[in-house]
Amino acid sequence: MTAPAAPRAGGLWVTFEGGDGAGKTTQATLLEEWLRESGRAVVRTREPGGTEVGVLIRNIVLHHRGDVAPRAEALLYAADRAHHVATLVRPALERGDVVIQDRYLDSSVAYQGAGRVLDATEVRDLSLWATEGALPDITVLLDLDEASGRARLDADDKPFDRLEAEKDEFHARVRAAFLALAAAEPERFLVLDATLPAEELAAVVRERVAAALA
Repeated sequence: MTAPAAPRAGGLWVTFEGGDGAGKTTQATLLEEWLRESGRAVVRTREPGGTEVGVLIRNIVLHHRGDVAPRAEALLYAADRAHHVATLVRPALERGDVVIQDRYLDSSVAYQGAGRVLDATEVRDLSLWATEGALPDITVLLDLDEASGRARLDADDKPFDRLEAEKDEFHARVRAAFLALAAAEPERFLVLDATLPAEELAAVVRERVAAALA
C-alpha cells in the first residue's frame, strides 16, 4: 500500500462524483480510513448538507414533497455551496487538512444542467461565483450506467429522494454530463469503472491522492 506524503501547505481537496448508487460513500470512507491511519488530518463532508445551514437546504432540495422549480433548485444548491466552502472547506484547506467531499459543483452541472435541462455553463458559473472560484484538486468520478445504479438503490431498500426517483432518461443525461466534464478537465478528474471491486477502486484512488500529497 502506498503511504501518503507529509502534509503540504494548503491541504488537499478530493471530491467524489457520480450517479446515484455509484459507490461514492464507500470510496470516500475507504480513503478517509487510509488517511487517518497514516496520521493525516481529514475533514469528511458532503453537499448538500455539510453544515447546519446545509442540512436545512438538503431537506428542501432532496426531501421536499412537491415540485421545486429547476432554477430555484440550482440556486439552493449554490447557496449551500457558498456557505459550505466559506465556513468549512476553505478553513480546513488553510489548516493543511485533507478534505474528502461527497459531491460538489460538478453534480450541479450534471443534475441541474443536464438533468433539469438548464444551461450547464450558467449553472457552473453560478457555483463558481458562489465559491469565489473554488475547485477541488482531485475529482474522482465513479462511472456507472443508470440501470446498474437503480438496481443498487433498489437493493438498499431505502426510500428514494427527489433526484433518485427521477426516470432513467434523467439519469442517462446526468451520466453523459459527468463524462463530458471529465473529458474537458482530465487533469482534475480520475474516472473509474464503478462496477469494479471496491478495494480495487480504492487502491487507484489512494495512488492518485498519494501522488498529489507528495
